[in-house]
This record gives sequence, structure tokens and C-alpha cells, in this order.
Amino acid sequence: MRVLAALLASALLLAPAASRAQVKLDTLDEQVRAGMAETGAKGLALAVIDRGKIVSVRTWGARNAKGDPLTPDTVMYGASLTKAVFAFTVLQLAAEKHIDLDTSIATYLKKPLPDYTGVEGRYADWSGLAGDERWRKLTPRILLQHAGGFANFGFLEPDRKLRIHFDPGTRYAYSGDGMILLQFVLERGLGFDLGKEMQARVFTPFGMTHTSMTWRPDFAANLADGWKLDGSGEPHDERSKVRAAGSMDTTITDFARFAAAFMRGQGLSKAMRAEMVRPQLPITTATQFPTFQPELPVAARIQDLSAGLGVVTFRGPQGPGFYKGGHNDSTGNTWVCVERGKRCVVILSNDVRAEPLFPRLIRAVLGETGAPWAWEYGPQAVAGR
Repeated sequence: MRVLAALLASALLLAPAASRAQVKLDTLDEQVRAGMAETGAKGLALAVIDRGKIVSVRTWGARNAKGDPLTPDTVMYGASLTKAVFAFTVLQLAAEKHIDLDTSIATYLKKPLPDYTGVEGRYADWSGLAGDERWRKLTPRILLQHAGGFANFGFLEPDRKLRIHFDPGTRYAYSGDGMILLQFVLERGLGFDLGKEMQARVFTPFGMTHTSMTWRPDFAANLADGWKLDGSGEPHDERSKVRAAGSMDTTITDFARFAAAFMRGQGLSKAMRAEMVRPQLPITTATQFPTFQPELPVAARIQDLSAGLGVVTFRGPQGPGFYKGGHNDSTGNTWVCVERGKRCVVILSNDVRAEPLFPRLIRAVLGETGAPWAWEYGPQAVAGR
């Protein structure tokens, strides 16, 4: 019996990585179904990338209140996963010398930023920056790091005008309007059409046939509505404006194609890819939100947690990794990768109640990564692991 047990153990150790991965994926189905029953989540889609290749795309549950099934080609809201794809696009433009990551945005604008009026319908209201010359310190790198000093969105300010709360580049504070400001620089300053650029540079080359920065009528045939925390439904928004902070619609299949291509090094030079996921600015707060919470003493900070460009970087038991989340009232998304083995998990959910499942599902596939779940979702994310 001891000999047999030893032979079985050896067989498992020598089994191909794909076989071991399949064992994990087979048990994942049970975990997802149990978790959805536990949380009440109605729909969830998950993709696994290993060695830069898609090895699994799976979906569970419904895409709408009628109970139509969520499928690998169901169009879902990308939310803030958009920011990572936007950063990828900016780095392509930087590699082509259209824009420099460390040059002031003032260089690319024809007049001072606060003087642009009547643009807040699509962008933000920059007039709140009048009299604060620190806006000239803003660079594409600083904006992609979420280090511009802005609130998440200007409409959250008492007068609904964006303002700078700390010297740009000195700390991390999540800001969708920081990304939209960089979009403004590209469009108004340099004459690019961001939606067309992302289509030509990312969506088309990577075969993302059901992904767009704005609504397309053909999406209606297989579209995911959402569910909020209280269980009420929310129809899918037909977004008409390109917003770098989060207007992308996509599918689990399409985003998996982007994730796999990124891990293979496609679309960016080796240097630019490394720049996107390089730890650039230490993150100094206990959680990501609220945006302007006090910074922790150095000894109390989460070690090896930093801003990259459009993503957050970390280091765990498997070495360096990165991730990007996406969220609104009825959406929960995440993209988590470890560089070792070029491995990722992508989760899209059209039910925000699914988010507590993410740490355990990613751990089930990738093992312990060191991803900063408590920072992303709060201490309860660790308690419920």
C-alpha cells in the first residue's frame, strides 16, 4: 500500500500542469454554485489564463430577470476594467512618441486647463482648478497612477467642480476624473478620438468582436442587465459617450483575449509592458475607499502594494502580480494576474453581490497570490475568505 501511495503521489507531482489545472477547474464549478447560492448572486463569468493562453471560459446563472442564460458571449459592463485598457492604449501612444509620460499636460493644451469651459457634459468641469497652478504638474504618468490629487469624480465635490487636494504625484487617491483628464488631453490637445484608437489598437487586433467604448445596437441580442445589493434589477446602460474611466462594454471571452495577449506581451514593447506593471508609487492607505482617508504610518502600510499605470501591483508568495477591479451599483469585476507562469483569472459579474466570492474563487484557481483583498473590498473580504 505504501508503494502504491508513493506511486500515486509521484504521478500527481509529475502530471502535466494542464491536468492539475483541470482538477482545480472541475472543483471550481461546485464552489461557484455554492457561493452564488450563499450570496444570492444571479450571474457570474470567469476566465482562466495560463502561460498566456486562455484555458477556460465559464459562465453561470442569468443575464436578465427573464432568466436568459449568461453565456461567454453575453455583453457585460466592463466598468473600471476600462482604465487598464485605456492605460494600455496610452502606453502605445507613448511608445510612438505622440505623448511623453513625464511631460506636463500643459504642453499638449492650447490654453490653460481651467479656461476650457462648456466641456463638462463629456469630461469634467475644470474651472475649479482656476488659481491653482499645480495642475501644470500633472503628467500622463501621474494621472495613470491615480496621483493627481483629485476626488474620484468632480461631481462628488460640494460645488461639483474638480479640485486638487494634495500635490500631484505625492500619493495615491483613486480618481476616475484623472483618467478622463488624460482622455481630454489626448482628444482636445492631440486630436485623437479615443474610441477609435482603442478599437483600432486593442479591440480589433485582439479579436474582441463584442467590445466597444460606446453602445452598439447588436449588443441587445445577448446583453446582461444587473442586480444591486438589495436584489433589485438595473437595466444595462446604453452609454453614448466614450469615457476612459469606465464606458467599455465587453464579454468574458473578449476580455480574456485581452488579458491573455497582455500576458504574452502582445501590443506593447517589452519595456512599455514592464512600465505598466512596475511598482511606481507606494500605496499608503488601509483601504482604497474613501479616497482621501489618512495615510498610514510607514510600519502599518501594506507591504509591496503600489500603483502601476492603470493597475495596482503587489508581491505575494508567487512573486510579483497586478490586478484591476471594476464596480458600480450592479457590477463586480476583477482581473488578477501573477507574472510567474503568465497566469490570470478574470471575473465579470452582473450582480454586485458576487464580489465577496472573488477572493476565494481566485485563490481556488491561482493559489495564494497576495492580492490586496482587504484593501480593495475592506476587512470583511479577508474575514470571508
